[in-house]
Amino acid sequence: MSAKRVNTTATARLKQDYIRIVKDPVPYVSAIPLPSNILEWHYIVHGPENSPYEGGIFHGKLIFPREFPFKPPSIYMITPNGRFKCNTRLCLSISDFHPDTWNPAWSVSTILTGLLSFMLERSPTLGSIETSDYTKRQLAAQSGPFNLQNKIFCELFPDMVEEIRKEIKKREEEMQQSTDSSGKLTGGRLDSKTGLTGHPNTVVNGRNQGFFGSALANVFVIIGFAAFAYTVKYVLRSVVD
Repeated sequence: MSAKRVNTTATARLKQDYIRIVKDPVPYVSAIPLPSNILEWHYIVHGPENSPYEGGIFHGKLIFPREFPFKPPSIYMITPNGRFKCNTRLCLSISDFHPDTWNPAWSVSTILTGLLSFMLERSPTLGSIETSDYTKRQLAAQSGPFNLQNKIFCELFPDMVEEIRKEIKKREEEMQQSTDSSGKLTGGRLDSKTGLTGHPNTVVNGRNQGFFGSALANVFVIIGFAAFAYTVKYVLRSVVD
């Protein structure tokens, strides 16, 4: 009977938290519980501007105990991000690693705000990793396509899935346009023997210019050598005299 009452309390509290997060969203964060299990929430952290995570879409999950809000949740990050290990319980003051520091008044919004704050820091903890800012930016750029491979992500965040697909399509079109423009700038035709693009006389002209350049360089070398020989001869004659 007691377990049922605690579970009812957790359910009521989490429903309340969901209504609150929908009405008053947390900056850079969104979250939703599984339709089949309100104790499992999935969240997205959007990489803040002017940070190594900018442009990234990082998916993770919160697993709440039946005793919530009197006990804290487990926190996991699923998308590679360069700050936390993936699919590993994170040791944070707002997670189940530290029940002694947990405050029952804290909500889902509080938890996700704390997670984002810690993500932007460099303090080490159990479950954190050290990577360069370059690596973090690379992972941020790859986060969208990575998330599309996750079935739960696609089911819970359809709007975000659509945005990611549009962004991927946009990048592909830009790359195609860039490729087409490069082809036009080089003259258009690819020589099957040389592997170079351009008009037929482009390579010939290049070879002619290379030939004349080499001949001119040889002339300067000969002149320089002759001048050096003359100077040595003059010095030796002066010494003899």
